[in-house]
Amino acid sequence: MKALVYQGVETLGFTDVLDAIPQAGEHLIKVEAVGICGSDMHAYLGHDARRPAPLILGHEAAGTIKGGTHDGMRVTVNPLVTCGACPACTAGRENLCSQRQIISMMPREGAFAQYVAMPMSNLVEVPDHVLLEKAALAEPLAVSWHAARLALEALHPAMERRALVIGGGAIGLAASLALKAMGLHDVTIVEPDPARCAFLCEQAGQTAVCATDESFPIVIDAVGFGVTRASASSLVQPGGVIAHVGLGDHKPGFDVRRATLQEITFIGTYTYTAADFRDTAAALFDGRLGPLDWTQTRSLADGASAFADLLAGKVATPKIILDPWS
Repeated sequence: MKALVYQGVETLGFTDVLDAIPQAGEHLIKVEAVGICGSDMHAYLGHDARRPAPLILGHEAAGTIKGGTHDGMRVTVNPLVTCGACPACTAGRENLCSQRQIISMMPREGAFAQYVAMPMSNLVEVPDHVLLEKAALAEPLAVSWHAARLALEALHPAMERRALVIGGGAIGLAASLALKAMGLHDVTIVEPDPARCAFLCEQAGQTAVCATDESFPIVIDAVGFGVTRASASSLVQPGGVIAHVGLGDHKPGFDVRRATLQEITFIGTYTYTAADFRDTAAALFDGRLGPLDWTQTRSLADGASAFADLLAGKVATPKIILDPWS
């Protein structure tokens, strides 16, 4: 099969690789849409020791089951494979499973390929009326759904239900959509790139600004750099909540003193539970997350140029979807 392989820092090759082979309990999926994630970009830049070259990246996938009793079923993929038996899994917190694996990290190659193998428990059937290009957004949407849910659960009931999202990429936009689907109507995205900020306002129907000094009860950091942690620390209201979902760098920025003196809740959020993924998929399928028309599609064969364009800041749309068959 063909795959886009991470071969070294800022180097990707579209090449022949060994076919994906399902193990016991797994199904072979013909990948028909796969998104580029920020974590893929981190690996591409050589910033993720968990993803050493050579490796097939990509974990935001949707496609069609090939063979077996579910042949032809259209599915979106939960890429997080867990043991199902540990205390975290049995408590419905599968994302904290000590044995967790995710495609795009060894031992599981990723979905920047024509085929990938996954357990049936990781697959959600996609209704016929939903395009697979949109179904592939279930994974990044679920990341933000999880963060939004935890932030709202932690918010004191006496506080206003308003939120600021730092970062207007796919995770930030998805966080705004998730918060709105959960009943918040006052959500602002701060995105310093003028072209992307304009896209969010004009094409995605969001309230977006390039900068703000307004304070909010909830702040979601969808970037995760030291500078954005500093912004989150200064912009969250006393008694408010910061949900930190970005993994940009390890630099200091979070103001521990202010968090202590003002009783600010800081929550690190990672991926999603299985229930979060299913709930997100259901919201996607029934339209609660909007038209999801803020992507562009390119061929997987042109994936290297897509990464280069993202690195150069040439892409205003929050998400690029790759098609392995075009």
